Amino acid sequence: MLRLSGLKLPLDHPAEAMPAAICERLRIAPHELLNHVVVRRGNDARRKNAIQLVYTIDVELADEAVVLERLAKDHDVRLRPDTDYKFVAEAPEGWSGKRPVVIGAGPCGLFAGLILAQMGFRPIILDRGKVVRERTRDTWGLWRRGELNPDSNVQFGEGGAGTFSDGKLYCRVKDPRFLGRKVLEEFVAAGAPSDILTEAHPHIGTFRLVTMVEAMRRQIEALGGEYRWQHRVDELELERQGDGTQRLRGLHLHDGGFIEADHVVMAVGHSARPTFEMLHRRGVHIEPKPFSIGVRIEHPQSWIDRARFGPCAGHPVLGAAAYSLAHHCANDRTVYSFCMCPGGRVVAATSEEGRVVTNGMSQYSRAEFNANSGLVVGIDPQRDYLEGPLAGIDLQRRLESLAYVAGGSSYHAPGQTVGDFLAGRPSTRLGEVIPSYKPGVTLTDLSLCLPDFVLEAFREALPVFGRQIAHYDHPDAVMTGVETRTSSPIRITRGGDFQSLNVAGLYPAGEGAGYAGGILSAAIDGIKVAEAVALRIAAGQ
Repeated sequence: MLRLSGLKLPLDHPAEAMPAAICERLRIAPHELLNHVVVRRGNDARRKNAIQLVYTIDVELADEAVVLERLAKDHDVRLRPDTDYKFVAEAPEGWSGKRPVVIGAGPCGLFAGLILAQMGFRPIILDRGKVVRERTRDTWGLWRRGELNPDSNVQFGEGGAGTFSDGKLYCRVKDPRFLGRKVLEEFVAAGAPSDILTEAHPHIGTFRLVTMVEAMRRQIEALGGEYRWQHRVDELELERQGDGTQRLRGLHLHDGGFIEADHVVMAVGHSARPTFEMLHRRGVHIEPKPFSIGVRIEHPQSWIDRARFGPCAGHPVLGAAAYSLAHHCANDRTVYSFCMCPGGRVVAATSEEGRVVTNGMSQYSRAEFNANSGLVVGIDPQRDYLEGPLAGIDLQRRLESLAYVAGGSSYHAPGQTVGDFLAGRPSTRLGEVIPSYKPGVTLTDLSLCLPDFVLEAFREALPVFGRQIAHYDHPDAVMTGVETRTSSPIRITRGGDFQSLNVAGLYPAGEGAGYAGGILSAAIDGIKVAEAVALRIAAGQ
């Protein structure tokens, strides 16, 4: 088969238009087109009065070699790549070796565990939180009643932070082996809608993610894997080697238990602060890394739809509109949108008592009234937190504590209208936009919980974004603080074999370790690390 990219058709094209367009593009007669399958569909909305759908299509032709030769200079026509996933190792029949351990049941840990289980290595998966249904009840306890469970919340538990998100399944990771395709196919097998295989910007939404992670857990267990919930790892058992490095030999648990292990995937999320502190204390090589801080900004979804799609706003094929914005400011800071959630809500995402953190979430339908996005400023250790590998965590905690106080010390979040923010005055009333954050928003002045350079950058960037998306800087738009968990503030450094630079047998992985950002990239990293573990075990190392 051949793969044809960049085929454009009108938004409301009839079904028969596609084979006709394929034949015209490939310069073939209709009878030469034997079959075609849509691989991906996006849209080109640059001309709002004439939005086009953009397709990538696999086509089967009567004589593909002739077409390839004729269109040799057309980079949008090529042989269909092999996207099938191939396992790199397999446990011998009756294998009874020391089982690999995965710490963390988020997207990275989930796929590390799944791949290891599918290869026959019967992994043990540990998580400090609870199964997803119990975790959901605990999370709603914070949202509805202001009651936080530090071990079971948006950050900790089955499915990880991605469970309570928009469920975006796209990233910018280079993926020559099509590992992302493997992730999407496993999600579909677990109950995700099949359109995630073809949409250019697929998403799932929270409710569907809950049932999917349950289905994948059952598959892992059926293959011999084992989950252990409410198992927090407090210490590593290390053995010093003759060359001065250390070798992992086991894990000490919070309840006093011990698990002997030679291969451990450290797939904790970006909020596993006690784990980061323990690793640093035990001498595991960690370095600070850049991340971003800011707020969540909300607008009516209808405003964003009209700004992005013009007269086509509301078209069922287009769905709820998203956006991506960035501006480099005069103070040498970059403001950008982050984790945009069309038709969603802002949610409480703290994992520590006495702190407020915001995040965004939406369902598969993206049908709620507001659009929200992180509005954040990039920061880096050389400039903003110089005090060592864990200084970024200290900065996060300081801002989150200030937000807790500014919100009334009740897990309400501090909020301010854009009009009041730009005028430099505290907010005392809302306008047309009603914030969606639960358990509630306290109107105040966001300068109480954000650094001056962030405020300065926002005041420059908001009018710029308003010229790019109509009403973005509308006085009634609402900003809710603080957004601090954009990514991990540390990196657990690893080598080309995916092991820690100075602790053999420890495999840092995913977003918490500093090697991913979002569900898909974390899952891909989990697959890569699982493969590295499997190859070492298969080689007897």
